[in-house]
Amino acid sequence: MILSVENVVKQYSRRFKPTFRLEASFSVAEPAIVGVMGPNGSGKTTLFELITGSNAPSAGRILCMGKDIHQVKASERDRLAIHYHQSYQVRRFARRKPDFLLQPAGSEYPMVHLFDEPQFNTQDGYIGFMLEFFRRLRAEGRVVFLCLHPTERYHLEILREICERFVYVERGKISLFPDFESLATDAAAAGYLGTAA
Repeated sequence: MILSVENVVKQYSRRFKPTFRLEASFSVAEPAIVGVMGPNGSGKTTLFELITGSNAPSAGRILCMGKDIHQVKASERDRLAIHYHQSYQVRRFARRKPDFLLQPAGSEYPMVHLFDEPQFNTQDGYIGFMLEFFRRLRAEGRVVFLCLHPTERYHLEILREICERFVYVERGKISLFPDFESLATDAAAAGYLGTAA
């Protein structure tokens, strides 16, 4: 099992009143390219932060290669799961425990790569280059998450072409789909995709 998100809950509150709650439970056993979609504020980035250990869950745990990511040394978590945001910069995070109290990653290269709304330049074959990069990661035994907002039709074409399964996030709830066709026929997801699909 490469990644296991086990009954994870992230609860945000303000003045002791709940403001947002994310619930997630799923696993990725083998190398794959997984599409992630959902409205702004639905919890996609929070999910990515939980998977990489930069955001602590209120309940549940995330296992990457059998290790609880939140019990791995902060300086080594990106050897298990790494979060790239927009222009491919790596997301950083504050340390909550000193590394000497935590376990080593046991890996030299990330097994899970999370691309959070990456920018795709439509010129000079850049998209093809990035899709080949994602496929190469998968061929090397990695899991790739690709989160895109379908603001352009070619975004959906990318997701259709490259992704083998899908995660749809809305209002903190996660739905899993085995392919784009089943995603597009789901009532909530179809409303989000709109005419772009």
